Amino acid sequence: MNTRKCTDPVVLNLWHPIGAIDETPAGIVVETVLLEERVSLAKTADNVVAVWRSRPDLRAGDTVEIASIADRLPAKLAYGYVWTSLGSPPQDIFPIPEYAEGDRRKLNAATIGVNVSAPRAIENFLDMGHFPYVHTDILGVEPHTEVKEYDVEISVDRDEILATRCRFFQPMASTASDGGADVDYVYRVPHPFCSVLYKSSPLDETRRDVIAVFLQPVDQEHVRAHMMLCVLDEDNEDKVIKRFQQTIFGQDKPILENQVPKRLPLDPRAETPIRADKSAIAYRRWLSQKGVTYGVIPAAA
Repeated sequence: MNTRKCTDPVVLNLWHPIGAIDETPAGIVVETVLLEERVSLAKTADNVVAVWRSRPDLRAGDTVEIASIADRLPAKLAYGYVWTSLGSPPQDIFPIPEYAEGDRRKLNAATIGVNVSAPRAIENFLDMGHFPYVHTDILGVEPHTEVKEYDVEISVDRDEILATRCRFFQPMASTASDGGADVDYVYRVPHPFCSVLYKSSPLDETRRDVIAVFLQPVDQEHVRAHMMLCVLDEDNEDKVIKRFQQTIFGQDKPILENQVPKRLPLDPRAETPIRADKSAIAYRRWLSQKGVTYGVIPAAA
């Protein structure tokens, strides 16, 4: 018996993303790994999806009729991805209302493997302090290095973390930008391994671009990061918009993979906090309150 597989009931009962629907060929078996278990998925031409635990008679690349698949796992399409669960997930995935707006560009910027735990990757996504040093001349630049005071709340009603009043000077906030500007941010963490960022749009000051990272935990120290874009951009081709976000993530990847330890310590004394880490502190507390043990180092009792 493989005792290394996930036994964390909180994580087992979550919805997890396992692939971009537009990048999944119709009628062909696709295999991936979720929580140390091999799972397979396939779709029809009109995006009816089946997900199941991989089995010897249906290998990756085989053709398959969806109707013939028995013993399926839960499956749902949301925000351009196939989601599944190895447990008993809730009825709905967290809402992103902006995704329904017809004038937005909705893309999977990339799906990238990263040798780090899912919680570490979420914590990095929440960190504005690294912008000038890791994303120099794009999301930040010296001497604009200060992380201004912002607000963070753990919402019990919505079961999520929300960071507001985040503001940072950025030389090139997006492909639609034509110069440096102070950019307003709102961060949401509505799922232990998913985070949604709202940033002011250079095209419409009343609306925000939406950038999300949906993490597929392969095991406790490896993820596949699915990067969803839901942005206002009338001029640039898809490949240009994707390349911008891939550049940003490419700069983050070596930082993430050099984190020690790769799992996120939940003990508030484990790593010295600074003001810029306010979101990270709330995130660690939230994971502890939920009882998450996968991909983390739990705080001592």
